[in-house]
Amino acid sequence: MKKALIVTYYWPPAGGPGVQRWLKFSTYLPEYQVTPVLYIPEDAHYPIIDESLLKEVPKDIRIYRKPIREPYKWASFLSKKKTKRISSGIITTRSPSFIEKLFLWIRGNLFIPDARKYWVKPSVAFLTDILKKEGIDTIISTGPPHSMHLIGLGVKQQLGIRWIADFRDPWTSIGYHKELRLTKKAARRHKELERSVLTSADAILVTSHTTKKEFEGITTKPIAVITNGFDTTYSGGAILDEHFSIAHIGSLLTDRNPELLWEVLSELIKEDAGFKELLKINLIGVVSQAVLSSIETYGLKTHLMVTEYLPHQEAMKAQRRSQVLLLAEIDSTETTGIIPGELFEYMAARRPILAIGPKGWEVAGMIRQTKSGAVFHPDEKQELKSTIFKWYTLFRKGKLVVESDEIMQYSRQELTKKVAAQVYGDRI
Repeated sequence: MKKALIVTYYWPPAGGPGVQRWLKFSTYLPEYQVTPVLYIPEDAHYPIIDESLLKEVPKDIRIYRKPIREPYKWASFLSKKKTKRISSGIITTRSPSFIEKLFLWIRGNLFIPDARKYWVKPSVAFLTDILKKEGIDTIISTGPPHSMHLIGLGVKQQLGIRWIADFRDPWTSIGYHKELRLTKKAARRHKELERSVLTSADAILVTSHTTKKEFEGITTKPIAVITNGFDTTYSGGAILDEHFSIAHIGSLLTDRNPELLWEVLSELIKEDAGFKELLKINLIGVVSQAVLSSIETYGLKTHLMVTEYLPHQEAMKAQRRSQVLLLAEIDSTETTGIIPGELFEYMAARRPILAIGPKGWEVAGMIRQTKSGAVFHPDEKQELKSTIFKWYTLFRKGKLVVESDEIMQYSRQELTKKVAAQVYGDRI
């Protein structure tokens, strides 16, 4: 039985998708002869809190904590709302205020790689003793925030221990990176740190083949694609909505606004009285004002219901109630490798997925392979409209179902088996 120390910023009671990956891997790793030990911050500044996730933490797991200093706590005295938006990753706005511009400049240029940088040095010193005392074989850092990888790097340099760097998202190529208003010096420093992590880790985990290809241009270290996934233990039940409901669960920010969908729905409610009567749009999570304004512009406000946040179990129930599940991504070459975590829970809900995103989107291949729904580029208006009306017609007949296939490859148990293989040094 090997031991693996997992260095993560996000852990219950943190809410949102960032916490799910290693909460679930930690739950299932003992089944594959790996004992997880957690290292997390004490009193972290989490933008989303979900107390219900505390019930999912394995009861016998060993957790080490160390206080963390976070500038977001200080900045919140100036603008609590804007600080929360930026710390949540909501940093792409069409018309940022002076305060937002200032915060972004400080965030990108003074806190490299991110605002948790002050946790790195004390953590390396703290963990050096813990690793020796516990007899731990492997350290796994997961980011973002990418400061977690600098902790892994520091421990690797001190002890020579096996180190796996897990990237839930890319580093310098992710869409919001260019919004940080970086100076040339700061941009160069981000690149240097990224290269140092990628060339020093013994193995690298990524969540998409696009990111793997990108990183292969930087390092020769082995890279394994281990996506996010879904749990097979859901038992909450759900009764399908009586309305033709289209639901999005997760953040729907300005740049991901699926305006084509609102345009198509607007046309359909004008063309079909039954469609107008039965359409419901449910947005669950953080929704930007630009999205709300767009929906109102297309005359859909009376069909809209917004719920700011639901505990994870309730969110899964909402997915299973919905007639159609919406997935939207920015139409950009930079986002072709972005695979939202909700995709996998959508698959598990076994409701038709309506995805709108960039050409070459990795998600499109996954949805088609698993027969989980339909995917459209923002210039495919007529195809999108035809599919929605076809699904609506099936809904009226009580026959709107999805006969998905091969989704079990994305179960948390199957994915954890791959993680365990990496801990043991087996390439996948």
